[in-house]
Amino acid sequence: MNNTETEVVLPDAASSDTEQPKYLRRIRSFVLREGRLTKGQQRSLDLFWPSMGLEHQPEPYNFEQVFGRKADLVLEIGFGMGKSLVAMAKAAPELDFIGIEVHKPGVGACLGEAETEGVKNLRLFEHDAVEILNDSVADGSLTTVQLFFPDPWHKTRHHKRRIVQPEFVQLLRRKLKIGGVFHMATDWENYAEHMLEVMSAAEGYQNLAEDNQYVPRPDNRPLTKFENRGVKLGHGVWDLMFKRVS
Repeated sequence: MNNTETEVVLPDAASSDTEQPKYLRRIRSFVLREGRLTKGQQRSLDLFWPSMGLEHQPEPYNFEQVFGRKADLVLEIGFGMGKSLVAMAKAAPELDFIGIEVHKPGVGACLGEAETEGVKNLRLFEHDAVEILNDSVADGSLTTVQLFFPDPWHKTRHHKRRIVQPEFVQLLRRKLKIGGVFHMATDWENYAEHMLEVMSAAEGYQNLAEDNQYVPRPDNRPLTKFENRGVKLGHGVWDLMFKRVS
């Protein structure tokens, strides 16, 4: 399961209405557990980050220049070890893919997998997703945003840490093109219900499910080993797809 990377920023309660809020308290939707890099992951970072890695910057990237062509952009938040992201990029060479992950071992593993599979239409950030979206991604530039198996923060007192919140989905709405899609997947039913509630109330989105609930797993989302094992054990998986309509 991926540890999704973002944080919710709460203004200082002492700020007046006329002042800019002081961002002192941060509620993160991830815990940065920096596992040890394997030699292979470190080698991949050393060799392939210069060509596939992107740094956080305060102005939006021109992704046509980054990729050397004009193509629809798919951005995935919290790609874990990157195996499914690489598989999707390889299966859709006509699209350009951007992955964001805070955990360095996952970034190294993804870089190595991309090199092994000969994938060239993929770039990676090792940074917090909210900062990347706010600063480094232009409004109206994304065709798809993917959020697969984020940390469910299953304890009630931790629900505020879940990444799918009203403020966050409006940030994504700004970054998506009109007609662009936010695709979520989770194996926690309570989180699926939370996602559905938040998205159904969100301005500017339309549920793509025929019954306004969940969609079948699209063929372009690979079935991971983790997910396949859960399905065999009878665990549910819920996919949600919402289109930006305004």
